[in-house]
Amino acid sequence: MGKHQSRPWIVSDELWALVEPLLPKPGPKLVEGRPRVPDRQALCGILFVLHTGIQWEYLPQELGFGSGMTCWRRLAAWNAAGVWDQLHVLLLKKLRSAKKLDWSRAVIDSSHVRAARRGPKSGPSPVDRARPGSKHHVVTDAQGIPLAVSLTGGNRNDVTQLLPLLDKIPPVAGVVGRPRHRPDALLADRGYDHDKYRRLLWQRGIRPVIARRGEPHGSGLGVFRYVVERTIAWLHGFRRLRIRWERRDDLHEAFLGLATCLITYRHVQRLC
Repeated sequence: MGKHQSRPWIVSDELWALVEPLLPKPGPKLVEGRPRVPDRQALCGILFVLHTGIQWEYLPQELGFGSGMTCWRRLAAWNAAGVWDQLHVLLLKKLRSAKKLDWSRAVIDSSHVRAARRGPKSGPSPVDRARPGSKHHVVTDAQGIPLAVSLTGGNRNDVTQLLPLLDKIPPVAGVVGRPRHRPDALLADRGYDHDKYRRLLWQRGIRPVIARRGEPHGSGLGVFRYVVERTIAWLHGFRRLRIRWERRDDLHEAFLGLATCLITYRHVQRLC
């Protein structure tokens, strides 16, 4: 929540101008009934749940955002239509047009969250007595701007997600030339220490800078790696992402993608 934004779930005119063209057009009503809740109000309701962590059925009706089930359906439909992916690419393009994306290095890390219910992309947590858990994997540019995020089970090894997460970085246009989607270097902690993946990064033209197990601490990577830890902290600032309440993985990924867009949008406001 920004210092001057007391109600962060209210969609500003600037943000709505970016989101509205990406939303799928609703089909014709087949039966008579209540009028359709406007998309902007439904988005406010989704943001309210994301920021506060409240359960869908307890979404206050007096806010005028529609019912929790209405917002739930819109979130699922918009995520299936790829709205958040498109919005993220649009925001990254704005940053690159302003020359505010730093491709000199990318930083990767993950964070574990408890899963209240078992479901796809959850697994026995190695840090919580084998209770259900999931992981948020994040890769950012050198400033901490999120380039890609993903969701896996809590028992997945971080290094197995290194290449899939890099492949999720979208091609970003915005300047003359080919769209870019590969950083010059990749920084990671000891959890990604594996010579096989170092070779694969070199083959992709990416210089691996990965701490090695067994060596003394104080490699100096923390000076550059803190940006991804800060971005993960920003993600978990959205209360709905601190615990995975959704059994369906696509709905939790929808919240994760929306939160990624909001963080990127803040960078656009600050840097552009």
